[in-house]
Amino acid sequence: MVRSWLPVWLCLLLALLCAGIAARSHYRTDMGDFLPHAHSLAQQALDAQVSSGGASRILMLSIEGAPPAALAQLSLGLGARLRRNPAFVAVLNGDDAAMAGVQAFVWGHRYLLSADSTPALFTVAGLRAALQNDLTLLASDFGAAAAQSLPADPTGAALSLAQQLDAAAGHGPETQDGAWFSPDGRSALLLLRTAAPGFDIDAQAKVLALIRQDFASLRAAVPGAQQARLRESGPGVFAVDTRDVTKRDVSRLSILATAGAVLFLLIAYRSPRVLLLGLLPVACGALAATAAVSLAFGFVHAITLGFGVTLIGEAMDYSIYLLTQTLKGDRADRTLARIWPTLRLGALTSIAGFCTMLLSDFTGFAQLGLFSVAGLLGAAGVTRFVLPVLVPDGFFASGAAGIGAPLRLLLRWQQPARSVLVVLLAAAVIALAAHRGPIWDDNLLNLSPLSPATQALDQRLRHDLGVPDTRYFIAYRAPSMDQALETSEQMQTVLAPLVTEKIIGGYDLPSLVLPSDRTQRARLDALPDDATLHAAFMQAISGLPFRPDSFVPFFKDVARARAGGLLTEASLPALLSLRLQSMLMPSGHGWTVLAPLQNVADAARLDASLKAALPAGAVLVDLDRQSTDLLHTFQREAVTLAVAGSLAILVLLFVGLHSPRRVLAVAGPVGAAVILTAAILTLGGKLSIFMVAGFLLIVALGSNYCLFFARGDQAPEERARALASIMLANLCTVAAYGLLSLSHIPVLHDIGLTVAIGTFLCLVCGAAFSAPAADRRG
Repeated sequence: MVRSWLPVWLCLLLALLCAGIAARSHYRTDMGDFLPHAHSLAQQALDAQVSSGGASRILMLSIEGAPPAALAQLSLGLGARLRRNPAFVAVLNGDDAAMAGVQAFVWGHRYLLSADSTPALFTVAGLRAALQNDLTLLASDFGAAAAQSLPADPTGAALSLAQQLDAAAGHGPETQDGAWFSPDGRSALLLLRTAAPGFDIDAQAKVLALIRQDFASLRAAVPGAQQARLRESGPGVFAVDTRDVTKRDVSRLSILATAGAVLFLLIAYRSPRVLLLGLLPVACGALAATAAVSLAFGFVHAITLGFGVTLIGEAMDYSIYLLTQTLKGDRADRTLARIWPTLRLGALTSIAGFCTMLLSDFTGFAQLGLFSVAGLLGAAGVTRFVLPVLVPDGFFASGAAGIGAPLRLLLRWQQPARSVLVVLLAAAVIALAAHRGPIWDDNLLNLSPLSPATQALDQRLRHDLGVPDTRYFIAYRAPSMDQALETSEQMQTVLAPLVTEKIIGGYDLPSLVLPSDRTQRARLDALPDDATLHAAFMQAISGLPFRPDSFVPFFKDVARARAGGLLTEASLPALLSLRLQSMLMPSGHGWTVLAPLQNVADAARLDASLKAALPAGAVLVDLDRQSTDLLHTFQREAVTLAVAGSLAILVLLFVGLHSPRRVLAVAGPVGAAVILTAAILTLGGKLSIFMVAGFLLIVALGSNYCLFFARGDQAPEERARALASIMLANLCTVAAYGLLSLSHIPVLHDIGLTVAIGTFLCLVCGAAFSAPAADRRG
């Protein structure tokens, strides 16, 4: 036979090109990438908190396992080191130095920031009331602190502003030896805000490494701290841990799945050379898929890459069908000519099924679809044009004959097997119909790769540190930053009464950090000139036990504020700037505000109170409800796309087989396997959203088996080799997906478990319900 090596060289060139793209691709593990594009304000609020919101930058640390004095030294030492690193915007641990920059800023700009800066405050009556309040404060337990600020701030602007900002930010834990401690006194606590958002996993990994390195150094130096241990939590920790678990699972399971497939293929082929050739479609398909996803989306998600393990299930099937069905003394190119119509139809049905996933609004789901389509196209192309050139003449899979024995036995007992399956199928239908409650799992925690212990630690640290609840937000859009700040100021008049009525515990607004230009100008205009202020102050102090010359700093600060300009975002210290950015962010052609509400006591009353009071366009966002609604949307879309994919496969079968009876012979066993699989999975609980992709894979893979079962133009020897190829393909598939079900990542586990069970049942149902040999020729 004269061989044309052009397809081989073209394949090598394309493989090198795809490998180059894959090597330069950006890989992510952020679960926010699996969310749909945010269209509504509520969706944007959810997306912001998952990815770039202020909550995503929080790291919570707990130092445990040492005497309190040693824990305090570790906390203060670690805090001092981390504050010198630009990777941290804020390091809070009870040390007064942590807030020095913010305190200096608030003090220096108190008249622009304080809502009390009105013309009435600087009248004789207003100043006298403030001085009388100072007398009361001096006689209280706070007298010593008040005496220090009184000469420069007799109006109490800084104190009022500090209380306002502290209330919005939440309250810290109890302090011991100058450091924050948990209520039981066993843990020193730190709250960090990183410069990098939580979704920047590389940056978060470097931050965690830096924290651990500094902690280890301090632990060795602090007496009595040798047994101390550091525990971390927060979105950045979760992102890094998830990436590490995903990488570990993908690497480990890929190696095991490949090793299992290699073992089965070596038994069948008994030729290392042909074994490597059989893996060629898988390798080329994976490279093509990775390159396609990278070019289309600009990045490849780690879960999408992990899904490449599933290509072993079907992409390897193509080479198995070719190599195993090659008869003794025959050539691979002749075998391909004989089986290609069936193989082509099987590949097209699978590709058609996965194509529907490309229509998903969920980026991750669309990536999975494109990865599968590109991978299967690449694998089918290599099987069709490259393998026949490379397979040596005279190759015969001598070890495959015994592999088909279980199928031959099942076909011998076909009628009893069919009867048993009919009974089981009826029971499955009844069980699914009688299933009580929802069949889909709506618990988002069950979809998380985080362990219960990790989730419990996060909840404990949030409670101990007093991190405000971030479930409820007020969201609205504005065409400019300043208009967003003006609306924020209107919002304050709506929210303040809700705190008084104890409907909410508190709130935060961007205008509390940076007032609008209009408000700042009004406050500047409220500041009187030197002569007017001095005259009013002298009248106000008359008869009070204060020396007028003690308040020279007050007059200087007012004059300095009057001469200064307006504050901008660039004027803010880092911690306040981050706080502003977490609530006020650019979006499209305008700005979006997400203002958090804290400690909501009565959600129903809150909703009722805000409906009529909120400014036009503002909405109340419940992130828990949004997450649940998003999951329901994902469920509906996934089921719709899976049904559409199955219908596309059915249409292709009608086009390719030209016979309703033959279509039923292929589709019937696959449908039975899907029903049985769903019933088995519901015995262990509810179905997860990820299992929908698994059902689509069952249809795609199972239809290939049943297409070969339904062929009616085979001689006995060809039939025996076909059964061996089906059995070998199924062994590789069940092994690969069975290993995938061992993953700690829910999406990989659920898909692996579903497909492992479903494809095995497709094999059994396909054999049991296939037409007897005498009927297949009819």
